[in-house]
Amino acid sequence: MAEISFDDFLKVDIRVGRIARAEPYPEARKPAIKLWIDFGPEIGEKKSSAQIAAHYTPEGLVGRQVAAVVNFPPRQIGRFMSEVLVLGFSDAHGDIVLLRPDRDVPEGGRMH
Repeated sequence: MAEISFDDFLKVDIRVGRIARAEPYPEARKPAIKLWIDFGPEIGEKKSSAQIAAHYTPEGLVGRQVAAVVNFPPRQIGRFMSEVLVLGFSDAHGDIVLLRPDRDVPEGGRMH
C-alpha cells in the first residue's frame, strides 16, 4: 500500500455520531441497514446505508455511537442517498464489525 502524508490523512474528516434511527434495507443487493446518524449541531443528521446486517439489527443500533467519514460526496445506493461512510472492520467471514469509541464522546467529535 502506498504511503500518504499526514496532510493527506487530515483531508479525511472522520467524526463520531449517534445512530438516531435505523431501518432494514431489503431492496439493497447485499443485506444492509439504513441509518440516520446525529453528528451534533455543526454537521447535523446524515444518512448512510451500511452492509452490517450480519452482526446488527436496526433495533440494536439505535443510540449506539459510530465513526464515519463525513466529507465524501453523497452516493446513491439503490433508491437511498448515502451521505456518510460508516467505518468498520471485516471479521474472519468478511462481515463488517462497526468501529466505535469505547466510551461515549460528544457527537461530531473529530478523530485524532
